[in-house]
Order: sequence, then C-alpha cells, then structure tokens
Amino acid sequence: MVTIENDCFSISQICESGQCFRLDPVSENIYELIAADRYLEIEIQRGEDGREKTVFSCTQEEYSRFWKIYFDLDASYSDYIKQIDGKDDYLKAAAEFGRGIRILRQDIWEMILTFILSQQNNIPRIKKLIRVLSEKYGEERKTPEGKKYFAFPTARSLAAASEEELRSLKLGYRSRYICKTAKQVAEEEINLTELSEMSYKDAREELMKLSGVGGKVADCICLFALHQMDAFPVDTHIRQVLDVHYADGFPFDRYKGCAGVMQQYIFYYDLKGGGEK
Repeated sequence: MVTIENDCFSISQICESGQCFRLDPVSENIYELIAADRYLEIEIQRGEDGREKTVFSCTQEEYSRFWKIYFDLDASYSDYIKQIDGKDDYLKAAAEFGRGIRILRQDIWEMILTFILSQQNNIPRIKKLIRVLSEKYGEERKTPEGKKYFAFPTARSLAAASEEELRSLKLGYRSRYICKTAKQVAEEEINLTELSEMSYKDAREELMKLSGVGGKVADCICLFALHQMDAFPVDTHIRQVLDVHYADGFPFDRYKGCAGVMQQYIFYYDLKGGGEK
C-alpha cells in the first residue's frame, strides 16, 4: 500500500473529468482503475486532521515506476493555478472547483480508440463500449487476490476483427473507423512510439492520418496520452464557454505549457454545473 496527501489530487474529480474511462467507483470511498494491462484499487481516507488521503493498493516500486507517472504526481498543479490571471474570475472559479484534476499520462493506443468511440457519445456509453471491447478482445488477467479483469485490446487483436463483428457490439458507424485505424497501427503505417518524440503540431497532424481522427479527437489524444500540455480540445462545452467568457479569444500565450490544464478546469466546471450556462 502507498498513501499520499495532495491538495491538488482528487480521484473522484479525475473520474468525472472526461479523460479516463476505466476508472470507476465501487463503493463510496473506493475506486478501481484498469490502465492498459494494470489494475489498481484506490481508497479515499480522511486523516485525523481532516485532510484527505489517497491509498493505492500497490507496492512502492509499482507506484514509483508507473502510477506516480500516470497521475502526473511530480508536477505542481498549484503552480498552474497561480498562473491564472487575477482578473479572470471565471477561470479562477473553475480552477478552484476542479483543483483535484490532473492530466493523466495514459497509453496512446488506448486514447486513440477511446476518443474515436467518444464521438457523438456520452460518458456512461463510452465506458460500456470499452468494457465490451476489452472483454471480447482483451487478454484476461487476475490480480494477486484473484480478481479477474481484462487488459485493453491491442491494435493487432482489433485489426483481426471484422466491421460486422464490431457493429454487433453496438459500436455503430465507429466500427468502420476502428477497423481501419487498428490496421493502420498494427501495420505501423503510424508509428506510435515516434509520436511521443514529436512536437504538438506534428503529432496532431500525424494522428489525423488515422481513420476517424479529426482535430478535436487528435487534441484529446495529444493531451491525455502524449501529455502535450498546449493541446486544448474544443467540444460543445468548451465552445459555449469560449463564446460567453472569451469572446475576444482565449489567452493561450499566458498559459503556454499548461493550456490543457485550464481546458480541463473549464470542461469539468461546465460539465458539473459550476459555471454559467
């Protein structure tokens, strides 16, 4: 077990932030997370001083080698918040409302498939589709305690599936995109390893060569997998906020290197009803 304290880290907020779809509550204070082929149970506790603590069900070595990096726990998100313009009341309120959100460092193939599925979809349905795909095409694994779970399906395993098979799982028109994209990745038309070495602009352009990946989906992949912190995905929620609060344009120059963090604060604030409609 590994216990951490951090006033800019909230599993419940991350769970509802729209960037991770295999993180789920199993009880009031316990969450489970499957990332690629790993399983983690997370418990939220309150110390005697009233401060929230997070307990990871893993060894110190696994925490240091994987989960600490995954949750971006070396970065100071309080420093990001301090960069917010003191006159920007909306963004200050959004950051305070969602101050426990972090930009996760997720697997790139998982994010490609996830955000293709996210198009014209809602969070509960995206979660269901990922679960169905993982159970059918992912490898079965077990925790040391014997709990069964499924690894995320590889590009090769999905490349072998037909469009008709995927449609039978209720993926709809996205089935065509997934079939073609899985083949592109499995046959290395797009080298995923090389993407992590590219600039944000070049990675975005390369990702858009994949079937079903437009600008918004490419930005999500850049932000939530490649950790390109200048990526700023614009969906309906974000567009409405920009139109109302940033009619003259969002101040990207001020937030160079952390614009994606600000996007998540805005998205979560609007999604959860904290901001004005």
